[in-house]
Amino acid sequence: MKASIRPYAFSALGIAGALVIWQVLATANVAGNALPLATTVFTTLATILGTGTFWSALGATIGIALLALALAALAGVVLGLLIGSFESVRYATLAVLEFLKPVPPIVILPLAVLVLGPTAEMALFLVVFGCLLPIIMQTVDGVQGTDPVARDTARSYGMGEGEILARVVLPSAMPYIGTAMRVAAPAALVVTVVAGLLGGGPGLGQSIYQAQAAGDYASLYGLVIVLGVLGLLFQGATRLAERRVLHWHESYREVVP
Repeated sequence: MKASIRPYAFSALGIAGALVIWQVLATANVAGNALPLATTVFTTLATILGTGTFWSALGATIGIALLALALAALAGVVLGLLIGSFESVRYATLAVLEFLKPVPPIVILPLAVLVLGPTAEMALFLVVFGCLLPIIMQTVDGVQGTDPVARDTARSYGMGEGEILARVVLPSAMPYIGTAMRVAAPAALVVTVVAGLLGGGPGLGQSIYQAQAAGDYASLYGLVIVLGVLGLLFQGATRLAERRVLHWHESYREVVP
């Protein structure tokens, strides 16, 4: 029990220490008005949490991130299975995927705003673009990593290609897909915020931009804290989902002494 509590205790001490340092630096006026007191920020945050505007922006951010992540996961897994299963498709798409791999979503933000405007659809497109490629690439790697002996054994039992894909290849690729989703989930949140911060899309990013433009630094810091907590929740939720879905995999089995 003590061993399980210890990490949380040290984490709490680390957070408390960071808040004390923040308060001291702000009291010493190190950064002027750009660094408000921690107590002021949390007081302002408590006020923000009582407004409908905040909850509307929070709902928009979570909704866009989750919907885009789901769309990217569905499209990424289907395309990854297709590309990884057929050599001709893999070679036909290799150049396109390699070209898009180093292109971050923020690069196409101006074009997305020009075509779609500062809308939820623009933010949705950017998040799907940012999450799709990693999921495709990981799925392809998972398909390519399928044990050929397992494939041959399935064929010897009379399974068709579709059944092999569903019962052998997809389960084999699931750990790769799980890793991709764990990485893509916080990225979806980040891109959603960037779409609002720089592109004018709905959500907390837009609220942060408005607070910065108005010089309301206490609100800005408060919203950043909310995003940090939200990112932790996204990360924790994806880890939990991965563990539940892949409970059968050897890397998640509990070792029984």
